[in-house]
Amino acid sequence: MLPQDPSTGPTPADDATPVDNAQQPSAPSPADPEGVAHPRRIRSFVRRAGRTSTGQQRAIDEVGPRMLVPYAPQPLDWEATFGRKAPSILEIGFGMGETTAHIAGLRPQDNFLGCEVHEPGVGALLKLIDERELENIRILQHDAVEVIAHMLTDDSLDGVHIYFPDPWHKKRHNKRRLVQPPLVKLLAARLKPGGYIHCATDWEEYAHQMVEVLAGEPLLENTSSAADGFSERPDYRPVTKFERRGVRLGHGVWDVVFRKRA
Repeated sequence: MLPQDPSTGPTPADDATPVDNAQQPSAPSPADPEGVAHPRRIRSFVRRAGRTSTGQQRAIDEVGPRMLVPYAPQPLDWEATFGRKAPSILEIGFGMGETTAHIAGLRPQDNFLGCEVHEPGVGALLKLIDERELENIRILQHDAVEVIAHMLTDDSLDGVHIYFPDPWHKKRHNKRRLVQPPLVKLLAARLKPGGYIHCATDWEEYAHQMVEVLAGEPLLENTSSAADGFSERPDYRPVTKFERRGVRLGHGVWDVVFRKRA
């Protein structure tokens, strides 16, 4: 069994999902920042121990004050946060941030809010933001499900990116997967009509689950007419080094794109 994040409290019921109880915050634990409530629920991630490099820490210290958004269980003011009114894209779990920075560079007309709990990843993206002089990215170092539940309002998002989420490949851990009906229902409500959800995974069984779950949400429709429901990789999503290595080894990558019905 995976070690439990000490901030989550008692182990939730076996049939719980990452979104269960997200809209019913509990009292903060001693490990939580003062005034921040965290629901005691199953999570789709495990906080990894990792060393933050000198360059990443410098970026956190020097770039972070401008680009990091503090978590607060109240609606986010996008225009005040970014200093402008523009299409709003949420990225859930950006890893080391290379894809996020690439897309933000290609689409300067859009605002990107990235959620990531892993500090080295946050530092890495802040470093890229500084090096590439990107002004259209902000970062929330917090559980994305809580951000969606408590900081985002209905009809506020133009797009959602979920790239290579943890597949939790063991059957007993499948309930930890991020892309499940409760989250999709919440995201569909937060999307504007015509807004999209773009998922990508290199785990085929999870890819089929993504199609099934997204297709099960009445507010969404698949942009692909392919029999398997998968889309061609959109031009804006780069092929990562990890992905290229996987393709050389014969591994597949699947993109899934759904839109909210107008």
